[in-house]
Amino acid sequence: MSANPSPQDAVTPRPKVLYLGGSHDHLVELKRHLGHVVEIVEARSPVKAIVQMAREEFAAVYCDADHIGQAGQVGELIRNDRILQELPDGVVLLDEENTILWGNGRLCEWTGQKHVVGQNFYRVLNSPEILGPDFCPFHTALSTKRTSVSNLRCADNRYFRIHVAPIVEVGQVDPQNLVVTVHDISAEFMQQQKLAAIHQAGVELADLTTDEVANLSVEERIDLLKSNIVQCTKDVLQLDVIEIRMLDQETSELVSIMSLGMHPAAEGRKLFANVEGNGVTGFVAATGKSYVCEQTSEDPLYLEGAQDARSSLTVPLILHEQVIGTLNVESPEGHAFSESDLQFLEIFARNVAVALHTLELLAAEKASTAAASVEAIHSAVALPVDDILNDAVNVMERYIGHEPEVVARLQNILSNTRDIKQVIQKVGQSMAPLQATPVSADATEARPWLAGRRILVVDADESVRSAAHALLERYHSIVETAQDGDAARFMVRNLGPGKAYDVIIADIRLPDMNGYELMLKLKALLKHVPMVLMTGFGYDPGHSIVKARQEGLRHVLYKPFRLDQLVSVVEEVISDDAGPP
Repeated sequence: MSANPSPQDAVTPRPKVLYLGGSHDHLVELKRHLGHVVEIVEARSPVKAIVQMAREEFAAVYCDADHIGQAGQVGELIRNDRILQELPDGVVLLDEENTILWGNGRLCEWTGQKHVVGQNFYRVLNSPEILGPDFCPFHTALSTKRTSVSNLRCADNRYFRIHVAPIVEVGQVDPQNLVVTVHDISAEFMQQQKLAAIHQAGVELADLTTDEVANLSVEERIDLLKSNIVQCTKDVLQLDVIEIRMLDQETSELVSIMSLGMHPAAEGRKLFANVEGNGVTGFVAATGKSYVCEQTSEDPLYLEGAQDARSSLTVPLILHEQVIGTLNVESPEGHAFSESDLQFLEIFARNVAVALHTLELLAAEKASTAAASVEAIHSAVALPVDDILNDAVNVMERYIGHEPEVVARLQNILSNTRDIKQVIQKVGQSMAPLQATPVSADATEARPWLAGRRILVVDADESVRSAAHALLERYHSIVETAQDGDAARFMVRNLGPGKAYDVIIADIRLPDMNGYELMLKLKALLKHVPMVLMTGFGYDPGHSIVKARQEGLRHVLYKPFRLDQLVSVVEEVISDDAGPP
């Protein structure tokens, strides 16, 4: 071969060979053997070799055995280049300045650019917003020598998750390059956003306050909820056809309460919760399972709903594990509903069920909001007030005859404590709304024998004492309780001049004595004891009732008692001892 190249040789470019040398260079001497035939381009490291391959075309690649088989090293990328090109995720190699040295082509496809090598990674994606969790993923990977993960949001509303891994080459201490995989999570992220939007829509859907519905009729309340549901289905679910039916638990009929875009005949159709003969809606209500009708013309369960509907999706409205109705949406396209749509609608249906339940509770609210408010407050403070009374009379018993000033102060405490309930009555009325629309006649029956009567209930069981407050105070009785016989004696003795209990109800088994013994002790304090003894059916081991009857007991109340039984016994005691109310 001639040492001097011919003019034709000078203009003909020699093929390039990428040369990644190693410890065997002195044996191969590639330059000496082929340097006059090909252009040898040297790469000092596997990373540099990858960069060169991305920038130039090579006829061949020479790689020393030192770089072959280093599992996990970037040198493997040279052999797996074709595999990387086929990956659905983007793979790029960056330097310390975030410049793209090599890429598998995905970023070109996603950004519509022909070449991304040599450009800044963030600029290629049009300066995306870094959403975290790591807000400096590239810097973190280089400084810590560990992988980092973060999410990016681009201006075109696309989302990417990047996984950054540092590369430490042989003979180096600090990494100078990064391998970054880029995964398109737009669909996943949008689904999460839609779930969050559905959740928020559900919260707003059920946010029906008393002020909003107090002066509305039932029809107006349903219209209010309907408008909220329509807005949610259009804005969040992008649906224009919807029907909601409520299940009558007694008749199993599915009554349509709202319909949008449905055919009038379908809206007026009578349906029942039955797997046969009642369409998809009846099947869903009967089974409690959602149903996707992929093609209405081919589905034996489907009954015509919206005109020209080609597919439908029906889910149950479930509250406390019970089906209370159904929610149905339809589409003019076949196979229109995916698994995601099913998931979204089931979540939305739970919110609709809660909203309907809230509406039902508000519609059933008592006309007397003031009375309900006072009753709620009474139930919360009744037993704590009784504890104050019990403690005060116990302390008073110790000071009677010794410290008149202390006794006087304690009497003031007792008086003020007993006035608390009257104060609650007034405050409760001032807190209640001025107007409330009565929806159902649920007013408390008048009991003139009980109004203003003072009743003492003695029982160690807190639930019994609490029930006495709840059942009797609704008739405007003044109820006080004690936990044992001694506390009852002290309450009676320190009630105040000119005051007495109209009825004293005591359990036959108290922590410190039985009911008969309490009756005898009270007889020592009172000329007449308006006593009622409580007992479980058949339980009277000390024969308290028999002995008490011999001492004049006329009334026995058996536990657990009903409201009518309690009221009847109290009224009998009062009527025996007093004239007409």
